[in-house]
Amino acid sequence: MNKLTGKVAIVTGASKGIGAAVAIAMAQAGAAVAVNYSSGKEGADRVISEIVGNGGKAIAIRADVTRVGELKRMFEETQKSFGSIDVLVNNAGVFQFNPFEAITEKEFHRHFDINVLGTILATQEALKYFPRSGGSIINISSIASEDPVPNSALYAATKGAIDTLTMALAKELGPRKIRVNTVAPGLVDTEGNRSSGFVGSAPGDAGAAATPLGARFGLPKDIAPVVVFLASDDAAWLTGERISASGGLH
Repeated sequence: MNKLTGKVAIVTGASKGIGAAVAIAMAQAGAAVAVNYSSGKEGADRVISEIVGNGGKAIAIRADVTRVGELKRMFEETQKSFGSIDVLVNNAGVFQFNPFEAITEKEFHRHFDINVLGTILATQEALKYFPRSGGSIINISSIASEDPVPNSALYAATKGAIDTLTMALAKELGPRKIRVNTVAPGLVDTEGNRSSGFVGSAPGDAGAAATPLGARFGLPKDIAPVVVFLASDDAAWLTGERISASGGLH
């Protein structure tokens, strides 16, 4: 039985990595999916091709999550294509690990604008489109919010903000039957972690070796089912929760 049949979902930052895996898994579970991207059109097109090729419904929508006008258009296009929106996955994000002394004002604003403000703005827009029966918001955090590693202060701070935002919104939106939860991945083998050099590095290998389940990096497909679960009616009594999808790494 498809857990998300009849539901419509928007996944931000879904052209690659965890976002792409989540979009594909949601479509496999029966949802119609809007695949958001900012610059990775080719990646978004590949995600759409896989979903549609397997009989699912999906559209790709370019939108910068830090720009209200673009977010409004994204939600309008999704509603026009699929109808009422039920699920928002706030996955779009950036990371760059640098020594604390190297953090610049520009880099601070880039991290907080995309990782935190983007989540806030997308959520504000989603509230205009959720049906009276409620909705589900899933924010993507990181185990770094609770156990940051050296040189991750800026990134970890944005994910700590996401955790707190999730708890606050769960209480505020609960009376409207809108659930808000967070998934905190551990070390995941994504395009971003490969291009940064973390996968295959000494710190990366040490983290993988310390992961209890399999002593390996996680894969995007390890994270996606957790997000699908939180979006489904199986999680109808869950809100304000933070689930670590980290293979036991903390």
